[in-house]
Amino acid sequence: MKSNTNKTCSTSLRQITGCRYALPAACGLLVLLAVWFFIIPHKPRFVPAVRIKTLKNGHYQLIVDNKPYIVRGVCYNPVPIGQGYEYDWWSDPYKPWLLDGKLMQEMGVNTIRVYQPGQNPETVKAVIRDMYEKFGIRTIMGHWIGFWEYPCPLYGDRDFQDRIRREILDMVRTYKDEPGILGWVLGNENNYSCLGHVNPWSSDEIDREPDPQKRMRMKARIYYSFINYLAREVRDIDRNHPVGLGNGELMGLDLAREFAPGVDFVASIIYRGKTFGNLFNSLKSTFDKPVLLSEIGADSYDALHNKEDQNMQAFFLESQWRQIMDNVAGAPKGAGNCLGGVIFEWTDEWWKHAMVDPKGWAVHDTGSNWSNGSYYFDIQAPNNMNMNEEWFGIVSLSPDERESGLDKRQPRKAYYVLREFWRDGGAGTQAVKEGKRK
Repeated sequence: MKSNTNKTCSTSLRQITGCRYALPAACGLLVLLAVWFFIIPHKPRFVPAVRIKTLKNGHYQLIVDNKPYIVRGVCYNPVPIGQGYEYDWWSDPYKPWLLDGKLMQEMGVNTIRVYQPGQNPETVKAVIRDMYEKFGIRTIMGHWIGFWEYPCPLYGDRDFQDRIRREILDMVRTYKDEPGILGWVLGNENNYSCLGHVNPWSSDEIDREPDPQKRMRMKARIYYSFINYLAREVRDIDRNHPVGLGNGELMGLDLAREFAPGVDFVASIIYRGKTFGNLFNSLKSTFDKPVLLSEIGADSYDALHNKEDQNMQAFFLESQWRQIMDNVAGAPKGAGNCLGGVIFEWTDEWWKHAMVDPKGWAVHDTGSNWSNGSYYFDIQAPNNMNMNEEWFGIVSLSPDERESGLDKRQPRKAYYVLREFWRDGGAGTQAVKEGKRK
């Protein structure tokens, strides 16, 4: 009995003693917490300047400075009449981007896409800054990934890969802190080289494989794995901007899902005429990533009747933009995976038809370069050759007039139609609502 009583008394004493010291200890802890929260500086949680947000309904939304952003872009390569593809427009003393930026701003363009930066970082930075600070236009910076190198892009070669890696990482380090940068696109239609359509490449190991389907898969594994590696490396350097895979159409994306899951979005080059068909839903089921239509467009030349047709171009472009807006985040019926679109091209490219002949650079050639039945108004042209590479600009160039030392810009009908379309929030004009050309 005695021992039990002592045990009880001892316990009570510990409880009383504990209460005696508990209050000062609790007060001290509160003081420490207050110091930690209000006095000691804290590094805020990192939020990227540009990011892709997944909404509760599974839609993808581009967020820029904490606000939703739909890309209303144009591909930008302002080579003047008489110059070729190697012309360094970044260093043009007449600064064409100042004239173009004003026109873009008036139209509602918020983004330009460039395929690769120039050689001089200071001139490139000047363009990025001018476009952003003067006109509020951001830049998507790209890299060809050696696609046009002679004799072909050697994606299976380690030295080639190492060199391309250094170029890309140097690019990212150089421009990542520019406020006008929106994101990065790796490549363009490089997947076609894996299929053997354009700039085909191979390796000894691939050549030993007799099965053509297995050879194609081997190439895709090498190429997309390289892109995946590059995307991770870029993200290690720059956490502020998303990294996209430049891909021709949807070809190969079933393999990209397996070998390049680390990219943030797909930058898809699409030329399907009036409609994109089932593109957005197909991408969602094949490779569930947000998509930027990084090249869309229509030329303004009627190859069947041998004349310019601005109505035809405007009709196709507005129809394409209607579908883009139907598939952005929050759209009631679409897939919700589209980040916007980039029109090819801002100005006509007079050097395109005769790339290696300087005499042809001063001629606005009406010869067709390829055929595409989706652009059906002039598909009955001779040999069905109806796509005119030198006439894709939504702004034409005049060789007879100069403006501030530059070829005079003349906006085509597509410029004005899209300006009104964007101002209306994608409501569209009556021409497309009725499905007519006007």
